[in-house]
Amino acid sequence: MFRMSFTKVILIGSCIISLIFCSCEDTHSKKTKENVLKNQKETSSKEVEQQKPKDTTAKNDSKTLNVTKKKEEEPFKLSNENMKEFLLEYGKNNPETLVRVKTKFGNIDIQLYKESPIHRANFIYLVKEKYFDETFFYRVAKGFVIQGGNSDRKQMAQKRHEIGDYTLPQEPIKGLTHNRGSVALSKQWVDNPSNRSTPYEFFIVIAKLGAHHLDGEHTIFGKVVKGMNVADKISNVPVDGSEWPKENIFIKAEVIR
Repeated sequence: MFRMSFTKVILIGSCIISLIFCSCEDTHSKKTKENVLKNQKETSSKEVEQQKPKDTTAKNDSKTLNVTKKKEEEPFKLSNENMKEFLLEYGKNNPETLVRVKTKFGNIDIQLYKESPIHRANFIYLVKEKYFDETFFYRVAKGFVIQGGNSDRKQMAQKRHEIGDYTLPQEPIKGLTHNRGSVALSKQWVDNPSNRSTPYEFFIVIAKLGAHHLDGEHTIFGKVVKGMNVADKISNVPVDGSEWPKENIFIKAEVIR
């Protein structure tokens, strides 16, 4: 009986030890498993965060705004690409046809032809932009023409830069020739097969018999209706070897109607 009791004690003791060991092992295993899951979760979170595309929307929006702002700040300039559309529209909104050119010798009134719409609008535009107020009658070819719209002043060069670099297509008006008092734009003589006009410089024919050798070379866009006596006075001023007046003949221009 003692033996059986001893055996029983041993069995009971073994069971208790096993239970204690299993309990310890489960607790350790559980803790280990929790740590592993925690580490896996943290690693996954980091990987997901790294894989997320960077939000560049704000940066891109900022760039777009800067580009838009830059475009808005860029001043409008005339060019060969945009001048025709601009001047035709400008001409519709500015239909005036009479311009007064003021000098120290008196005034010259110029009537502009509607039949040359681009040239007329261009001249009105330059007058309203005060371009001619920085220029002279800078060329006097005695008995031939007087030419205005240029100068050696920095203000003139700056004004041209602000307005733009462009030329105008010819607009011949049937029946018009270079009679005395005719007003036309000058042109570049080199590399200009289509005789496009320079927009800034105009001339008035002084010759009594006209300057008909110029017919077909320039666009006549107006005529002097008052002040040819003033033009004649200017044509008689002393000039240097390049036909530049020895004393500057300043211009002021305004639209009359």
